[in-house]
Amino acid sequence: MPILNRAAELQDEVAEWRRHIHARPELLFAVENTAAFVAEKLKEFGVDEIVTGIGRTGVVGLIKGKGEGRRTVGLRADMDALPLTEITGKPWASKTPGKMHACGHDGHTAMLLGAAKYLAETRNFNGNVAVIFQPAEEGGGGGNLMVKDGMMERFDIEEVYGMHNLPGLPVGQFATRKGAIMAATDEFTVTIKGRGGHAAQPHKTIDPIAIGAQIVANLQMIASRTADPLRSVVVSVTKFNAGFAHNVIPNDATFAGTVRTLDPEVRTLAETRFRQIIEGLVAAHGAEAEISFHRNYPVTVNHPDETEHAVATASAIAGEANVNAEIDPMMGGEDFSYMLNARPGAFIFIGNGDSAGLHNPAYDFNDEAIAHGISYWVRLAEQRLGL
Repeated sequence: MPILNRAAELQDEVAEWRRHIHARPELLFAVENTAAFVAEKLKEFGVDEIVTGIGRTGVVGLIKGKGEGRRTVGLRADMDALPLTEITGKPWASKTPGKMHACGHDGHTAMLLGAAKYLAETRNFNGNVAVIFQPAEEGGGGGNLMVKDGMMERFDIEEVYGMHNLPGLPVGQFATRKGAIMAATDEFTVTIKGRGGHAAQPHKTIDPIAIGAQIVANLQMIASRTADPLRSVVVSVTKFNAGFAHNVIPNDATFAGTVRTLDPEVRTLAETRFRQIIEGLVAAHGAEAEISFHRNYPVTVNHPDETEHAVATASAIAGEANVNAEIDPMMGGEDFSYMLNARPGAFIFIGNGDSAGLHNPAYDFNDEAIAHGISYWVRLAEQRLGL
């Protein structure tokens, strides 16, 4: 069961939609134009019910099948872009300086629209398909807001599935795994409060930079000496700001970063040890610390049965040799995790070929993947709902 003929026929049209969205990137929840474009297309397709404003600017379309079944399967795509300046030079490059689709959400949205058009034409399933277009995946937690808005209950969604492109994975291939597939993405900001003074008289100061440097080094002990080596944790300090002159020790130093984990127990352990290290070191040097530790997206955990359904569908399209059902987990985050916490489902990667990496100003979604993505969505819906 290779790529659907109709999906191949739709590829050029869907690529035009993708490029339209790509040229008009919008951030976080401010995706009003993209959401309006999506809603208008769903209306053109004859989708039975279209609801906007879920999770502030999300859109859900409900497509009813031929049978009398009441089960609903949810298929989700994200719509938002990133605050980057595009350097691809493509004719469809971003028209908005400082914003671009550097993660392929334009492609995700277009592929799901293509699947919605096909499913509304054929309706070869017994039940309902909810096509979910989500805002604010890139840090805003739009998936969480859609769940909190009662999306699952409103549309009686029993299973939910997500898909993301993956640079480096050849076009026409898929990859996923049971269990944790993407990490929890906690964030921290710490301010060390010392006592400033002359750089030539450090003994009269409490140097927040020296203390902060010790803390940064010791935080790496969480991964190397606190957590089980077989249970992943990453602690990355990505900002360190202090001082204003070459001969002045400042009063304060601030650093920030992220903690990534794949296991709830390790997540709690990492936060506990994080606080202990900071509080211990500042106390040893007579300083104080203000710690802000924010638990962001949870671990993205694929459910076993639903992952098997996803693998079977991808294998039917691409062939078993082109589906990796045991990809290594990734330490990036994904707020589809909230939907998987609310309902059983699975998240899968689709190949984007030899492109620039995600979140790179040279990145562009590969339109050659479109027919594969449409075929996956359609076959998955038809498989899960039958006739």
